[in-house]
Amino acid sequence: MVKRREPTARQMRLATELRRLREAAGLNSRQAAALLGVGPAQITHIESALAGVSEQRLRRLASHYACTHEEFIDALVAMATDRTRGWWEEYRSQLPTSFLDLSELEHHARFLRHVAILYVPGLLQTEDYSRAVFSSRLPELTGEELELRIQHRKERQEFTIPYEAVIHEAALRIRVSDRATSKAQLIRLLELSEADHITLRVIPFDLDGFATASSTMTYVGGPLPKLDTVVRDAPHGSILIDSEAQLNTYRTRFRTVEAVSLEPDQSRDFIHRLTNDL
Repeated sequence: MVKRREPTARQMRLATELRRLREAAGLNSRQAAALLGVGPAQITHIESALAGVSEQRLRRLASHYACTHEEFIDALVAMATDRTRGWWEEYRSQLPTSFLDLSELEHHARFLRHVAILYVPGLLQTEDYSRAVFSSRLPELTGEELELRIQHRKERQEFTIPYEAVIHEAALRIRVSDRATSKAQLIRLLELSEADHITLRVIPFDLDGFATASSTMTYVGGPLPKLDTVVRDAPHGSILIDSEAQLNTYRTRFRTVEAVSLEPDQSRDFIHRLTNDL
C-alpha cells in the first residue's frame, strides 16, 4: 500500500464519512479491520485519507456498518473511484492547498451559494478587481505568485452550475482600487446577473434584519445534502465545515440572509444606480 502524501479535500471527506459510519455502528478500528480481514492500520489509513479504498471494500464496509442509504453509498463510491485529474492540479506546489481544495469542491458541486460582506465574490470578480484584492495581501506576493492566483481565479470562473450570491452594499461600495476598477466591476455584475445560472441579490445598508447573519460564507452543494460543505475564510487558508449540525446552521443562515435581501430584479436596479453614481 502506497500512502498518500497530500490527500485532497474530496479524499478527506470520503475518509471522514467512512469514519462516521463506523462510529455510528459502534465499532472500533480493530473490529472494522477484522470484518475486512485486514490489519487495523489499513482502516486507520483509509479513515485518514492516506490510502484509498476500492468499491468492493467500501460496499462491504457500508454493509458491515448497517448503512442502507444506497444513494449515499453510491455517492461515496463515486468519490472513491474517481480518477479524473482536475485542471487545478496544474497549480499543485505553486498555490496553497486551500486554493486547490476550493477548486475541487466547486468542480464537483451541484450548486453554489455565497454571502459576501466586504468583497465581491471571487467567482464574479473582474481581473483588475482580483489583482487589487490579491495585491493587498500581507506578506506581499511576488509577481509570479500574483499572476498564478489571478489565472487560477479566472479558471474557477468557468462554471455553469446554479450559483446564488447575496452581496452586501458594503462590498459594492468599497473601492479595492480606483473608481474605474469599481465601475467595471459593477458593470460586470450587471452582465453576470443576466446569466441563467447566476442569481444575484443585494443587501442595502438600510435593510432591517441582517445582524444575525452578517458573515461571509460559501455553501457548496454535494450530490446529497449530507455531503454538502461550507467554506469559511481563515487567516491561513480556508476552513471546511461538514458536520450535519453545522450544515443545518448554515442552511438556516443563508435562508435568513436571502429573506432580508432584495429580489434579483431589485438588486439589478440597485447595482445599476451605484454604477451611475460612479
